[in-house]
Amino acid sequence: MPKWAIWALVAVAAALIIGPRLWPTTTATKVTYTEFLELVDNGEVQSVTINNLSNVISGELRDGSSFETTGATALSDADEQLLKEKGVDYDYVTPTGNFFTDLIPLLLPFFLIMGFFLWMQRRAMGQAGNIMSIGRSKAKNYDADKPSTTFADVAGYAGVKQEIKEVVDFLKMPERFKEIGARVPKGILLVGPPGTGKTLFARAVAGEAGVGFLSVTGSDFMEMFVGVGASRVRDLFQQAAKMGRAIIFVDEIDSIGRKRGAGLGGGHDEREQTLNQMLAEMDGFEATEGIVVMAATNRPDILDPALLRPGRFDRQIIVPLPEVEERLAILKVHSAGKRMGNDVDLDTMAKATPGMSGADLANLVNEAALFAVRRGSTHIERIDFENARDRVVLGASRESLILNAEEKRATAYHEGGHAVLATVLPHSDPLHKVTILPRGMALGVTWTLPEERHTYSREYFEDVICKAMGGRVAEMVVFGHLNSGAANDLEQSTNIARRMVREWGMSDKVGPMAFAGQQQVFLGEDLMTSGREYSDETARVIDEEISRILHEQEKRARALLEKHRKGLDLVAQALLDQETIDGALVSRLVQQGLGEPEKVSENSPKL
Repeated sequence: MPKWAIWALVAVAAALIIGPRLWPTTTATKVTYTEFLELVDNGEVQSVTINNLSNVISGELRDGSSFETTGATALSDADEQLLKEKGVDYDYVTPTGNFFTDLIPLLLPFFLIMGFFLWMQRRAMGQAGNIMSIGRSKAKNYDADKPSTTFADVAGYAGVKQEIKEVVDFLKMPERFKEIGARVPKGILLVGPPGTGKTLFARAVAGEAGVGFLSVTGSDFMEMFVGVGASRVRDLFQQAAKMGRAIIFVDEIDSIGRKRGAGLGGGHDEREQTLNQMLAEMDGFEATEGIVVMAATNRPDILDPALLRPGRFDRQIIVPLPEVEERLAILKVHSAGKRMGNDVDLDTMAKATPGMSGADLANLVNEAALFAVRRGSTHIERIDFENARDRVVLGASRESLILNAEEKRATAYHEGGHAVLATVLPHSDPLHKVTILPRGMALGVTWTLPEERHTYSREYFEDVICKAMGGRVAEMVVFGHLNSGAANDLEQSTNIARRMVREWGMSDKVGPMAFAGQQQVFLGEDLMTSGREYSDETARVIDEEISRILHEQEKRARALLEKHRKGLDLVAQALLDQETIDGALVSRLVQQGLGEPEKVSENSPKL
């Protein structure tokens, strides 16, 4: 019985019991008992009926109207005699109860007991149904209700769109490909850093395909019961097969697709069974036609080799971080529908945000809008974008942190050392701005804008290390002592020097040899054989080369800062006065310290 029917029965019963009391049906005139006796004495009463249960006296007057009053349980002898003398016809009645009113007290316990047993039965059936359906797939079907996202909503990535469109075209027009014997890839793996839009591409495919689209995440296959994941994989492909032509999208496939037999304990039985079933469904003994599996991950290195072979995931599509033109298109998409000021230059902002993903750019635009609201402005202006970029890249401003005079001066010379070296080093990235306002975990920040490049030279890395040493060396030159503020600079420098020697072959003494870091056990590498790949003598040479690079760049930084000491003093003083200065001002101050004519360095553009 549906819930609405139960509530309807309750409402009807309440109406039968309470209704007569709330809405009386009698139209008789209410009179007092004294007025009733006066009417009888005047001979106006024709007949009277006395209710033995409620003591209500109702009657009819000689003019045809009716009346009603309340008296004693029984009339007194004098009142009865008065009725007889006046010729009033009176009678005592005991009314019978309402049928439904009498029946409900008898049936109510029965209904309560039956309702309790019915509730228990439905609860037991629901639990049994949940147990029986635990092996069903949790995939969402977008066949009837398709997402509104299309390829037009995905800015940039023309190559990625082209490869994915081929799959969509095959599912829409398979005969076009079959005429020349082409076979569509059974699986497409989207690989890229977080936030680059892999899931967004899947939503666009769902909006463009025109065929069945099933979406599921890798964690949906895993349960506490053994075999549930494999059962859900079978059910997922059965659903897709019923659609004829369909696309299955598995987000974060690395949660079930890791290498089998990995780890100290020999792996995870439930995950490996799920992976085995996935392998069999994609390219097993029974071939599946018209079903394409799309998957997304940012960890392709930990996937099982059997999952990546041709016939399963035939095609791996790299979704990299966007280039400058793509960043501009992404910024335009996220800026659409927002009130933008006339001084906002999205082209400049795209050039000033290298390394940002699509999610980072969306967050940048949103942060700019929040800054505009905080200023009380009705439009998003250039200053809002700059503040948002500083917050995203450098961290939130820590206005509650107040430095004393000594710490502030040390921070000014520390950041001034970085800024001067970023200006004078030939292969350094362009200097954008310097600040001694605490941001994030740093007491000050020197911000350079990396140029769009895909390979880096040894000279570039040497300049990066030299620039990182600038803060530490500046404090040594000016104050003659060191503090803990250079910890992050040293960590960055050491990591770069280590990779120069061990991975990039940029050490003449070590030569053209690459030594990768220690492999993690969970990636499937054996614990006993995943140790160091070189001898103790080679390790000593590597350590010596790393130390040599760091010491050489420290000496180089000292020589440059001693040469530009006047410029360093001017930059530090400007930071103490203004707290934040741009790269163009740093370049002029450095040239002023050398006594040269002021001119803006090409290495320090103002953005």
